Amino acid sequence: MTLATALTQIMHTPEPAEQQIQIHGVDVPRIRKIIDGIDENGYIAPHLVHQLLESAGIPTVPEFVSADRSEILAFADQCGYPVVAKVVGPVHKSDVGGVALNIRSKEVLAAEFDRMMQIPDATAVMVQKMIKGTELFIGAKYEPRFGHVVLCGLGGIFVEVLKDVSSGLAPLTYPEVESMIHTLRGYKILQGTRGQSGINCQKYAEIIVRLSTLLRFATEIKEMDINPLLADERDVVAVDARILVEK
Repeated sequence: MTLATALTQIMHTPEPAEQQIQIHGVDVPRIRKIIDGIDENGYIAPHLVHQLLESAGIPTVPEFVSADRSEILAFADQCGYPVVAKVVGPVHKSDVGGVALNIRSKEVLAAEFDRMMQIPDATAVMVQKMIKGTELFIGAKYEPRFGHVVLCGLGGIFVEVLKDVSSGLAPLTYPEVESMIHTLRGYKILQGTRGQSGINCQKYAEIIVRLSTLLRFATEIKEMDINPLLADERDVVAVDARILVEK
C-alpha cells in the first residue's frame, strides 16, 4: 500500500517543528463550515469534496452529479463532448465497472447512465468534461503521532506498481514541496522527455501546498487522495478525489 510505504520512510522522523502556515487564499472559515456541517463519518459526497477543493483553491474539472438522466444529458450538452461518466456511491468505481471514458454522444451517455444506476449502492452518476494530460497523484493520511502525511507522485503505474512517491508532513512550505517533487524517480517525465512537453511543476507544487493547508485546518480528514490530477505545460486540474472524514 502506497501510504504504508511512505509511513515506513518517516516512522522515525520527529514531530515537525512549529512553522508559519502559508494560507495563500485558502478559505479556512468556509472549510471549517463544511467540515462542521458533516454529521456522519465515512467518505463524503462528491459535492462536498468539490466544495473543499474549491475552498482550498485547487482547480477541478467541470462536473455535475445527478440521479436524473435528463439533467446529466443537459450538462453534457452544455460543457461539450467528449465526457467521462462515473458512478456515485461505490468507493472503488473502477472495480464495479463504474467509469466510462471518452463518451462522444448523447445516446452513449444515456446508455451508460442507465447501466451505472443498476450497479449495487449506486446513488447517482457524475459526468465530467474529458481532458487530457500527464496523470499525477496526491494523497494524505492522518497519523496521531505525526499529523497528516502528504504524498505526491506520478499517477498510474508509477504510484500503483513502482511506488514512486515522495512524502512530507503537513504543513508544508513551497521549498519542501519542490524538494519532494524533485526527488521523484519520474521527475524527468515531469520536465518533459523524448519530445513530450513537461508539466507546470510550479502549479503542481502550489496545489500540494494548498492541500497541506486544507488538512492543517481539518484534522477530521483522516484519508484523502486526488487521483488523478491531469497536468500539461499550463494547468494542473483535479479530476477525481475522495475524502474520508471521522469526528
